[in-house]
Amino acid sequence: MGRPTAAAVSLHDPTRIRPPVSDLGCGAASTRLYPGTYPDKMGGMKRRVPISQILTTEVVTVDRNQPLSEVYHMLRSAPFHHVPVMERDRPVGMVSSVDVLKLAYDTEGFDDKAMTAMLDYQFSIEDAMTPELRSLPPNASVQEAAEMLADGKAHSVLVIDDDGKLHGIVTTTDLVRFLRDL
Repeated sequence: MGRPTAAAVSLHDPTRIRPPVSDLGCGAASTRLYPGTYPDKMGGMKRRVPISQILTTEVVTVDRNQPLSEVYHMLRSAPFHHVPVMERDRPVGMVSSVDVLKLAYDTEGFDDKAMTAMLDYQFSIEDAMTPELRSLPPNASVQEAAEMLADGKAHSVLVIDDDGKLHGIVTTTDLVRFLRDL
């Protein structure tokens, strides 16, 4: 009987054969073989894409001394979930919507005004922020950002130069969009 032809192999079969590109009717110029599969040469080039091509450079930040309620209200209405905490133009921590919600959890049932008062009375940004920053230099690659976020313990990486200046932020959402557009 022999080995099955590419046309006879299911895409869900883990033993499937990788047919030549021409068997897919894509032409020799195509780099995509199966959904999500690329030749090693192309994949290697994509891994070396500079992080500067996917990072967000217009980053909303908060000051270490701002009331926590301001961060809470901002994160509730903003299309992002991570905010660098700054002190004199240098990042000193990160606050996420989850960090603030953990503190606000005990206030369930309070109206917005009571929640604001409680957050500001009982907590500061330092209580909510993560002081251990995950960061990369501006010349890092997308692959380095993906490796840093792969453990799932954080969902953002700050891009900081040698002088401590914030250049931008890369989130798991940025990485997913990058992969989608491959």
